[in-house]
Amino acid sequence: MRTFLLIFRLLPFALSFARDRRRLLFWGAPARRTEAFHRARAQRLARMIPTLGPTFVKIGQVFSARPDVVPEPYLASLSTLTDRVPVVPFARIEHELVAAYGAPVDQVFDAFDREPLAAGSLGQVYRARYRGEDVVVKVLRPGVEPVVEHDVAFVRMVLRFVERWWSHPQLRGLHVVIDEFERRIADEMDFRKEATYARAIGQKFAANPRVIVPRVIDGMVHRRTLVLEFVEGTRVDRIDPLVRMGVVDAERVVDAVVEAYIQMMLVDGLFHADPHPGNLLVRADGALVLLDFGMVIEVDPAMRHHLVHTALAAVRGDADKVVDGFFNLGIVAPETDRETIRRLVGIIMELTERGAELGEVQAALADEVMHLLYDWPVVLTGEMTYFGRAVALIEGLGAHHVPNFNPVTYVRPLLLKHRTAVLRALGPTDGETADLAFALGLLSRDVMRVVGNAGRELLGVLATRIPSVFSAFSRPAPAAAVQPVPVVAALGEPAAVAALPAATAAE
Repeated sequence: MRTFLLIFRLLPFALSFARDRRRLLFWGAPARRTEAFHRARAQRLARMIPTLGPTFVKIGQVFSARPDVVPEPYLASLSTLTDRVPVVPFARIEHELVAAYGAPVDQVFDAFDREPLAAGSLGQVYRARYRGEDVVVKVLRPGVEPVVEHDVAFVRMVLRFVERWWSHPQLRGLHVVIDEFERRIADEMDFRKEATYARAIGQKFAANPRVIVPRVIDGMVHRRTLVLEFVEGTRVDRIDPLVRMGVVDAERVVDAVVEAYIQMMLVDGLFHADPHPGNLLVRADGALVLLDFGMVIEVDPAMRHHLVHTALAAVRGDADKVVDGFFNLGIVAPETDRETIRRLVGIIMELTERGAELGEVQAALADEVMHLLYDWPVVLTGEMTYFGRAVALIEGLGAHHVPNFNPVTYVRPLLLKHRTAVLRALGPTDGETADLAFALGLLSRDVMRVVGNAGRELLGVLATRIPSVFSAFSRPAPAAAVQPVPVVAALGEPAAVAALPAATAAE
């Protein structure tokens, strides 16, 4: 019956998408589709997916960070799925709690709020008190395991059917997403593993006051239930009121998110692989709170080596090494023409270095190389699927909160800041000396740039103020003689600074 229900709900969308290629399904030109049509269809799809159950919500969340597979406006609509998951009635949740703890809820907890704080795709979260402490209780949705197993098999069946009628390399990306989802979903439905990862990552950030990981409550961990300390905060995508009131510095929040993921991906090798805005909170003091460790990836040293050296090559502007990194990371199909990727990387690096807008980057890629990539798409594979989600989150936050945000130039100093820790974690590697020399050269270049800018500003101040200083010396001294005022002191007087032109004072 569930198979028939899924077909009934999905068939109208399948036919609609098929008509994008053939107006009469099997023949004829493509149906005419406007931007407004795609936007409306994307919104309808996002509203329908939660009615299909937790598997499709979770898969939709993964696809929401896959611009290599899903185009806009569908990408943006899928990102709303984090907020649109139906709530399971508390009576069913209570049954799970009694089964886990062997007693009625009010006997186990001092207090328990029956309204959920959050309803995720796999579990629901409640606020409670346990032994005098505010806690949150996470409960797996009843009966979710057989539903997930059935739905993954159904999606694979649909993919096989589509491939019989439409052979396209882009389908490889769909298979990658489903394969990776199936690999990880079993761990996510076992809260004992989530508790283990939460403790491990909390230990890694224990000395960092800017990143908070809620403490796991000992003795309250079961396969289907989990109790953690309650940490209050605001979702990272809803901090605008705090920013306007001056409570939170938005750029420091973006810095904290970037540095946290640099540490997890490249230093610790334990990566929080579900980085949607609902899993990141910001406390009133600006600290970042990480939530939900059901999906954590242990990044092996070889992968970290490739990530680090690809990132350093990008910082150096070495396009050939970046291309090597793409192939080593497996995000480019082995049969892809190397020169095509080299041209792609060169254009991206050139445009991002000078701060080009995203639209300009896309236009340049479309004109130069994207038509060549049609048969050899760049597809995120394995762990890179989740790294892509983190990058999408950072880009969204940066674009919203940082003026003229450029991901490459923004991340560069933060990567160099943590470079010693990264290389120490990975151990010595070939080319490390050259990388260090480059990093020091880049640092000296930036220092000289700052000094040069400061020198020009100082000359501007002197050119503006020295005539008035000399005119002050040339005026007759008053009857009561005073000591001459040194030039430095005159330039430092508040009145002198206030008298500067507006542009200079702003600088």
